[in-house]
Amino acid sequence: MVQGCTSSAGKSYLVSALCRAFANEGVRVAPFKGQNMSNNAGITREGGEIGRAQIVQARAARVEPQARMNPVLLKPEADSRSQVVVLGKADLALSQLPWRERKAHLWPFVRDSLHGLLADYDLVLIEGAGSPAEVNLRAGDIVNMRVALEAQARVLLAADIDRGGAFAHLLGTWHCLSAEERALLGGFILNKFRGDPALLSPAPEWLEQQTGVSTVGIVPMLGIPLPEEDGLLPDRSAPLFEAGALAGSVAIARLPRVANLDEFAPLGELARWVTSPAELAGARAVILPGSKSVRADLAWLRETGLAGAVTRLAREGVPVLGVCGGLQMLGRTLRDPHGIEGGGEASGLGLLDLETTLEPEKITREVALKDAETGSVLRGYEIHHGRTVAGPEVTETLPGAAWRSGNVRGAYLHGLLENPAYLEAFLGWAGLQSTAALDTLDSRLDALAEQVKAGLDWARVRDLALGV
Repeated sequence: MVQGCTSSAGKSYLVSALCRAFANEGVRVAPFKGQNMSNNAGITREGGEIGRAQIVQARAARVEPQARMNPVLLKPEADSRSQVVVLGKADLALSQLPWRERKAHLWPFVRDSLHGLLADYDLVLIEGAGSPAEVNLRAGDIVNMRVALEAQARVLLAADIDRGGAFAHLLGTWHCLSAEERALLGGFILNKFRGDPALLSPAPEWLEQQTGVSTVGIVPMLGIPLPEEDGLLPDRSAPLFEAGALAGSVAIARLPRVANLDEFAPLGELARWVTSPAELAGARAVILPGSKSVRADLAWLRETGLAGAVTRLAREGVPVLGVCGGLQMLGRTLRDPHGIEGGGEASGLGLLDLETTLEPEKITREVALKDAETGSVLRGYEIHHGRTVAGPEVTETLPGAAWRSGNVRGAYLHGLLENPAYLEAFLGWAGLQSTAALDTLDSRLDALAEQVKAGLDWARVRDLALGV
């Protein structure tokens, strides 16, 4: 099991690397995370909704993603409200329960999924969440030390040394654990390190004297991007992707409840996240991404002035693309008669002749559909409560999943730009050209595994994982 002293310590990244490293050695390995909180989700072949990180980790392990690899997924809808997804399906009754009352209902799903994977695979690589040292959350823990104890898993505890205070974080976390929990600690990892490892001495030795736990890895800061799942929002102080010049780029609205933000990574240096009309200056195309709270994010677009700015650009001929929630925002009307997002009705931007009604049953499925514009079969997945009805002023481009009116397009299909044919077409509509070849996730996972292994005492980590 990989746990972290804090959120964003690199747990998902390390588990992905370990999944690929063990798979490359012929070990039949599976990832597991008892509970996620993320709006970055993916779909299993059976239509189950799980965290995007576990989709990637399964890919790293070269196994099919399964709902039991992430039995509980919390999808934030507001600061104090989340939708609860259990074994791939949204559970509206559990979503309405107070947080402290959920554990008794959720732990059996976590426990049974864990034991099922343990029975079916040679090795299960478990990812924790946040930190096991959050003493106020221990009573409701279903993802950190409760899971480690259930599986009797050896724990690697990672700290983000780039942020500073790593040794205090590791020592403090160790102090917050019970004696039974400390006995499972197999090693510390200093993650995201820059510089000369020789300069760390004598701190690792001092830490081992204090805790009896050795440092088994110094993993460097690696520039290998993977789809992320942690955190409700990207850091608003910096671009999610490296930005090019202000002009000649693709502007993506940085919605407060943005979902599946990683799917725009293929745009690379052309992508620029925006939060104000001024930032749209010179944009060659605009994207409205998915949202976990469409009506609230639509209101935010109007409050910031982005709604009017996007509408003006669309009328000037700038390509506009809405994905999932963004598609619904581009339509005429959004209705929520069942209170999925709080109830009520809102007017959309009116750029597409579409009307959407939110229904209790969520559509979750992988799809492969023939695109009328590119002539290619586009692959991706759908995750939405909306049922959209098209009027006469739009043209259907994907059967029941995408529509167009002039330069404005909307699609329910997540992963559109991960299809090379659509990416090329989209950039062509914007008068842009990608400056880098589209690399593959598999190539990144192989590179990640080798570089993380090089930073670890691999023989020690391998023995801990395989119970030697």
